[in-house]
Amino acid sequence: MMKISLDEINKYIENNIDDFHQKRLEKLEKLKLKVNLKRKNPYLFRAKNLLTSHDIVKKLLDAYLSSQEETIFGDFLEGLAIFINNKVFGGIKSGITGIDLEFIKNDIRYLVSIKSGPNWGNNSQITKMKQNFKTAKKTIRTNNPNLQVECINGCCYGKNKKPDRGEYYKICGQEFWEFISGIPNLYIDIIEPLGHNAKQKNDAFMKSYAKVINIFTQRFTDEFCTDGEINWQKLLEFNSSKEI
Repeated sequence: MMKISLDEINKYIENNIDDFHQKRLEKLEKLKLKVNLKRKNPYLFRAKNLLTSHDIVKKLLDAYLSSQEETIFGDFLEGLAIFINNKVFGGIKSGITGIDLEFIKNDIRYLVSIKSGPNWGNNSQITKMKQNFKTAKKTIRTNNPNLQVECINGCCYGKNKKPDRGEYYKICGQEFWEFISGIPNLYIDIIEPLGHNAKQKNDAFMKSYAKVINIFTQRFTDEFCTDGEINWQKLLEFNSSKEI
């Protein structure tokens, strides 16, 4: 087991967090109003009494961005975890399907699937993860059938009171970061450097966000409003009619 300094961790975060901000900005700029309108439930908009173009556009945009940001930031945290583990335990980004990190600790080969938080998947997704673990263990043991292998679902935040899931272990939050680093309070140590240039980056993002809101609001009004009111029939026909 090697050691990693907080300075090394901070430097990695500061050098890579800009990618998160850049990617979320790129996602915003690539967003197409009509493409996303086709993916949303217009009945829900009506049931929530959304009466203005701005209200609908903002709901649409915020839902899209929330989903995209979770994915982008999840990728960042995965990269951070692999970087730290590599420095401490020599872990590597796995080439096995469904496995993000492989490393050896106390003579045990760990196969880790990294997720952002504990409530990340439905039953079919969890079943798929368990199948990936089963296949990965078989692959790893091809040349060494007696190798001790443990499968881990590691979650970057949250808590979990039942780590033993039979076919794998689920560890979250502080326990996950300590597991991959050996540093008990790493989960706290990484929060400060995540704010590197955050204000400047978010100020720039919000300018682009406001621009998209204004442009989409105008387009929605032109396309789906009649005499200043939302034309629900036209919106539904666009979203759901078999003839359009």
